[in-house]
Amino acid sequence: MNNGNGTTVTEFILEGLSEIPELQFFLFCIFLCIYIITVLGNASIILIYKFSPNLRTPMYFYLSNFSLLEICYVSATAPKMLQNMVTGRKTIPLHGCFVQMYSVLFLAGTEFFVLAAMAYDRYNAICHPLLYSIIMNKALCIQLLCGSWVIGAANALVHTLLAYMLPFCSNKIQHFFCDVPPLLKLSCINTWINELGMFVVGGSVTGGSFILTLISYIKIILTILNIQSSSGRKKAFSTCTSHLTVVAIFYGSIFFMYLRPKSSYAMHHDRLVAVMYTIIAPLLNPFIYSLRNKDVKVAVTKILQRMAAWKY
Repeated sequence: MNNGNGTTVTEFILEGLSEIPELQFFLFCIFLCIYIITVLGNASIILIYKFSPNLRTPMYFYLSNFSLLEICYVSATAPKMLQNMVTGRKTIPLHGCFVQMYSVLFLAGTEFFVLAAMAYDRYNAICHPLLYSIIMNKALCIQLLCGSWVIGAANALVHTLLAYMLPFCSNKIQHFFCDVPPLLKLSCINTWINELGMFVVGGSVTGGSFILTLISYIKIILTILNIQSSSGRKKAFSTCTSHLTVVAIFYGSIFFMYLRPKSSYAMHHDRLVAVMYTIIAPLLNPFIYSLRNKDVKVAVTKILQRMAAWKY
C-alpha cells in the first residue's frame, strides 16, 4: 500500500496494555485465566440450553446465541493479545489488522441488536403474556437473529473499508488490538470522513439498537408499575435485571469509546475502557445470567443429576 506522504505500511505494531516488560508475564497469566473462564462459561450456557428441554424458549434461544457471540468476540482480541505478551513480538500484518478490526466491529454490532431482540422478547413476555407464544414464534426469532447478523456485518464493512483507504504515517498502534480510534491517530490525512462514519453509521447502529432496547424497557416498567401485588412486580422485574445489567455495561463502555471526537481520545484511558467491553463484559455474561436465574440453576441441577445417574 503506497501512502503518498506517509510510508508503505505492511504491518502494525500493537503496544498492548502495558509497555513495561516486567508486567507482561503477570498480565499474561491474568488474561489467560479470564479468557479460559469466559470461553468455558459462555460455552456452558450454550450446552445448558441444548440439553435442557425446559429452556427451549425465545429468551434462552437468544441467550445461547449471545453467548456464542461473546465467545467469538473475546476470541477476536484475546488470543493475539496473549501471544504478544508471551512472545514479545507485537506485530500484526496489515491485512490481519483489518480482519481483526472487521471481526470486532461485526460481532459488537450484532450483539447490539441481539440485546435489542432480547429486550423485545422480555417486553412481549411481560406486556403480552397471553399472546407471547404466538408473537415470539420460531420464525420471528430466527428473522430477528439473522437481521442482527446482517446489520452487524454491514456496519463493520463500512468502518473497515474507510479505515483501509487511509494513508498511515506510522505503524505503531497504541492499543492491544486493531480498533478504529487508534488507527485514526496514525493517519497522514484528515480523518473527518471516518469520524463522520462513526457518528452517522456507527451512531445509527448503536443508537438505534439502544433506542429499541430503551423503548421495550420503558413499556416493561410501565406495565410492571401497574401490577397490583408487590410480589408480582418483583417477579416480573427479576426476569429483566440480568439483561439490564449486561446492557448497561456493554452500551456504557461502547458509547464512551466511539461516539466522541478524535481530539478527545486518550489511548491510555481508552485501553482500559476497551478491556471492559472486549474482555470483561464477555466474562461477566455467564455469571450475570446464571447466578441470578432460577431456571438456569434448575437446569444445571437436572443435568448434574443425569450425569450422576449415568455414572452409577
